[in-house]
Amino acid sequence: MNDSRVQASTQKLLELLEELATFSTPGPGVTRLLYTEEWSRAQIFLQEKMAGLGLEVSIDKVGNVYGRLSGCNPQQKIILTGSHIDTVVNGGKYDGAYGIAAAMIALQDLQRNFGQPQRTLEVVSFCEEEGSRFPLAYWGSGHVTERYDGSEAETCMDAEGVTLKAAMAQSSFLQDITEEKASKRTGVRNDIGAFVELHIEQGIILEKTDTQIGVVQGIVGQRRYVVKVSGIANHAGTTPMFMRQDALASAVEMLYVLESSAKTAGEPLVATSGKLEVYPNTPNVIPGEVLFTLDIRHSEEDELERFCEKLLAECNEIAVKRGVILEVTSVLHTVPAPMDTKLSAMLENICRQEGKTYRMMVSGAGHDAQLFAPRCPTAMIFVPSRAGISHSPEEYTSPEQLVAGLEVLTAMLYELAY
Repeated sequence: MNDSRVQASTQKLLELLEELATFSTPGPGVTRLLYTEEWSRAQIFLQEKMAGLGLEVSIDKVGNVYGRLSGCNPQQKIILTGSHIDTVVNGGKYDGAYGIAAAMIALQDLQRNFGQPQRTLEVVSFCEEEGSRFPLAYWGSGHVTERYDGSEAETCMDAEGVTLKAAMAQSSFLQDITEEKASKRTGVRNDIGAFVELHIEQGIILEKTDTQIGVVQGIVGQRRYVVKVSGIANHAGTTPMFMRQDALASAVEMLYVLESSAKTAGEPLVATSGKLEVYPNTPNVIPGEVLFTLDIRHSEEDELERFCEKLLAECNEIAVKRGVILEVTSVLHTVPAPMDTKLSAMLENICRQEGKTYRMMVSGAGHDAQLFAPRCPTAMIFVPSRAGISHSPEEYTSPEQLVAGLEVLTAMLYELAY
């Protein structure tokens, strides 16, 4: 790609990311939760942008948006690329959005420079990946890959008690789908020949090693739980220490075991409790109920399962010892997902041809790509994140790094489709 084209692609990419970042609730960073008004306006914006690029736009029943560049061999399975549009609360402008924006520009550049592809190319803006509003993740890609059958929408609720089904009904984006576009809605996709996702690393390895591109070999498996500890709320001044059934003290002991066990297990296992709710949350009342989350990840399924079983058994022992009731609900169960070795080798070759530094790596974060890996050849491309910061307003990747990823993605799509 010559200098003028690089500059033009850089400018288009940065402008698109800045425009997407405006679809956010007020406050630091970007907050764009599933089926909110901000989310709806962002999907409408992307739909219009895709149509403006000459792509055939379609929307499925959960709100995934597709832009299709038809190939001249329609009998061949399509090449899909993209990422997710939703964010965490007070997140950054690159997580998810970068993969969508870069994919749109890549398709535009390929069409302009090489004409119609042999195989159909599609860019997708998945409606959700993070699980920030509802206690489930990958609703968008999970709908496409049969992870979810739709029944989850009946009972899954956000913090305000709104069900997923109700939120879909209230979404201005889904309400405004025209009859013509509704007829193009897709559900489960069995026509995908390969999936390629470009994403910021959300870690510090690429920056620390001064590497332009991460070729992802696999994505860790992940377990998420919501743990409820029920004790007895009582007066803080009149209840003797040995008579207490303190839900918070019990939860704290469990979380200490979580951290100490994870440190003992060593890398690559990581374990986190990121949310804690205490009831009645009053200074002079012994806590009667505590809710907390567990997020546990490992690249090996057997090790992950073994750690989780041992941890939950130890938590149960603590509950019995302290006279409290323990309830554990699994809200996410993903297995480690290896990327396709042939596609990874293709990415390596592209990096060598273009003179880009690269390294093979495992993703400690979950991504839509892991749902596609069991169904079709799948690849992931990482670019650096400054200081390894993500899910934060401080999330940043330089224009040069963003364009390096765009160039690798474009070359990959060319190899697969032309």
